[in-house]
Amino acid sequence: MKETDARSLSGIPVLLLLIALMLAGVWLVLQAVISHRALLILPALGLIVLSAFGFAGLYKVEPNQAAVLSLFGRYVGSVRREGLNWSNPLFAKKKVSLRVRNFESGKLKVNDLDGNPIEIAAVIVWQVADSAEAVYNVDNYESFVQIQSESALRAMASAHPYDQHEDGKVSLRSHPQEVSQNLQEQIAERLGRAGVEVIEARISHLAYAPEIAQAMLQRQQAAAVVAARSHIVAGAVGMVEMALTELQKSGTVALDEERKAHMVSNLLVVLCGDRGTQPVVNAGSLY
Repeated sequence: MKETDARSLSGIPVLLLLIALMLAGVWLVLQAVISHRALLILPALGLIVLSAFGFAGLYKVEPNQAAVLSLFGRYVGSVRREGLNWSNPLFAKKKVSLRVRNFESGKLKVNDLDGNPIEIAAVIVWQVADSAEAVYNVDNYESFVQIQSESALRAMASAHPYDQHEDGKVSLRSHPQEVSQNLQEQIAERLGRAGVEVIEARISHLAYAPEIAQAMLQRQQAAAVVAARSHIVAGAVGMVEMALTELQKSGTVALDEERKAHMVSNLLVVLCGDRGTQPVVNAGSLY
């Protein structure tokens, strides 16, 4: 069911008219009592009842709000014009807020793509775009937003690993923009039937579950150490190659293969060691 515009009258002129009818009815009652003219009683009471019935058709619409009108269970239309409005007094009127709202999920415990238990939470910014769908397509659209958002968050978290193990692979920790966009698309798809527009969705909390947090931290530290060592070794090998090449070009020292191997070993120890090396000075001979 899609939202349609319902006709409504400006409430201020109708309010003044109803007040005038009410006063006219009261005046006729007084005239009937004073002049003892019983025939004026019925028109006077009719004016009073009609004006009182008309007051039931007045309703107020605030900014960023919609009034959903229905007649005996049939949807008539929605009114978004702010201020005092007047419609058929028989219409049932349900107010729906169109303001931007946000919802923060609780910390959900799910398994990522690798099967590791993680804790994840998200903030969803949303608003009602279609008042008719929000009222009639779901029982409670606010509860629907909460449940479907958490369901989409679980599905998204299970489809990605926590850490990036391969280049170009999207992970929860290393690609926040892509993950947030994916989450927003999944939530918008689920909430579209409720007339809700998702403005933004982003991860507000992401961590390993407490029972594996320490082990995962050690693994991350080990991976960082291995990566750092790889860069150090690659740089050291390049420096050794450069040193051997320069010595060979300049002809300063002639080294055989065995001495080259010793030199490479010593240079790699110096360049790759965690601590400073203690040199041994050989003053007796070249070797």
